[in-house]
Amino acid sequence: MINKSILQSVISKYYLNVCESVKWKINNNNLTIDFMTPSANVIGKVICDDFPLEDSELAVYDTKKLSSLISICNGDLLLELEKQNKLISKLKLSDLNFNLTYAVSDPLLVPKVGSVNIPEFTVSLELTKEDVDNLIKAKSALQGIDNMLITTTKNLDGDNVCEFVFGDEYGHNNKITYQIAGNITEENLKMPYNSDTFKTIIHSNKDMEEGTLKISSMGLMEFKFKTDKVSSEYYMVRKAETDF
Repeated sequence: MINKSILQSVISKYYLNVCESVKWKINNNNLTIDFMTPSANVIGKVICDDFPLEDSELAVYDTKKLSSLISICNGDLLLELEKQNKLISKLKLSDLNFNLTYAVSDPLLVPKVGSVNIPEFTVSLELTKEDVDNLIKAKSALQGIDNMLITTTKNLDGDNVCEFVFGDEYGHNNKITYQIAGNITEENLKMPYNSDTFKTIIHSNKDMEEGTLKISSMGLMEFKFKTDKVSSEYYMVRKAETDF
């Protein structure tokens, strides 16, 4: 059995509103899902411990449809696999009232996920729940603007800080800046990112108990989040240009 909220959390962490087709790989009751956005600007992985299915690989072609099925359930869910000629054909989900069936796909229809060469990071931040909430609020206050600039500087006390600057695409009006102190070895860093993608990632991990954010000198951003049952990691590339 697995609680509905945990299963929904797993899906939201990889779906990001765009990652429809993935493979669920279960080994020794651990679920691993590698994913990549269609634009390839984010590559990541989600792992769920104590996942109640036998060792298997499920090709989920339409995550939105699966998520919609799960949404009508309540409480703890029983997960089972249905096979035809020894091949997995369906994922069955049931609670006290509902019995649902989701048809899995041909694994060949699931796009391959790229690899990431992990660089040396020059910015390393510990994220608190307050940081995540404040960054979401900052982005939400400037709807329709997808620019975010990350810079490194010193605060009034002389401590190294990372600034998240949300603002309009022409750079002469509304802006919001939020600071987080951390381990920063690169001065005067200035990197542009897509703030919509950034918000989607952190919003999907609002339930985190631990979180880190790192940035390389070339602009690769690494997120890592952890809850009691689920861990997630993301690698997001910088935007090619900025109008800040």
